[in-house]
Amino acid sequence: MDSEITKKRNCSARTALWKPRHGTPVAIVAGQARFSLMAAASEHSGESQRGYLDGQLLIAMPTMADPRFERSVIYICAHSADGAMGIVINRPKPDISFTELLRQLEIIEAGDEIRLPATVGAMPVHVGGPVETGRGFVLHSADWFIENSTLPIDERICLTATLDILRAIASGNGPSNALLALGYAGWGPDQLESEIQSNGWLHCTADPDIVFGDDNDTKYNRALGVIGIDPAMLASDSGRA
Repeated sequence: MDSEITKKRNCSARTALWKPRHGTPVAIVAGQARFSLMAAASEHSGESQRGYLDGQLLIAMPTMADPRFERSVIYICAHSADGAMGIVINRPKPDISFTELLRQLEIIEAGDEIRLPATVGAMPVHVGGPVETGRGFVLHSADWFIENSTLPIDERICLTATLDILRAIASGNGPSNALLALGYAGWGPDQLESEIQSNGWLHCTADPDIVFGDDNDTKYNRALGVIGIDPAMLASDSGRA
């Protein structure tokens, strides 16, 4: 087991290598804690029994004081004693398109947009969170995988952050479902647990239809619906509190 964890930890440097023109590749950081997504994944099977939330959705409470996370739905990619890391899935980034990102990364040249599959041209770029906003991540269905680059979160959803997946999507050979985000949300040791205990977040099982759905405006209410909560009642209860 130790050798396998070491192997995955050594591979983790490859999980966040692509970015727009600005920025320098660095290891993923969650809050103040540097930790390996691959190392966290190696313990995934036991983490759910210890109360960790990787593979679940975080839903911001109406009382969320941080405007960066107001009405946010976050897919948790890694959660351990070292901290947590997730991707906001319901906040599109209006100032850049996927095709523009492909041009910045020199995956396509100007004028090549017409050759892209129709679904690629309509693919939005999301604001994944306030940390490392120049770094890109792709959440995607498990039907696409690259050894040492793709992190399986659960049996349905994976995370890849190398240029390979962007090239595959651009050529029409990518995963059947994908969500592209710049930046991520990070928490240090015990920080997320503290915020949950302070009624900052709810959490629920991640439905791929919600994660990969193209109607970002309904994801918040749909996520609340997974746990049987009427958003109107939740807002009312919070107001009385």
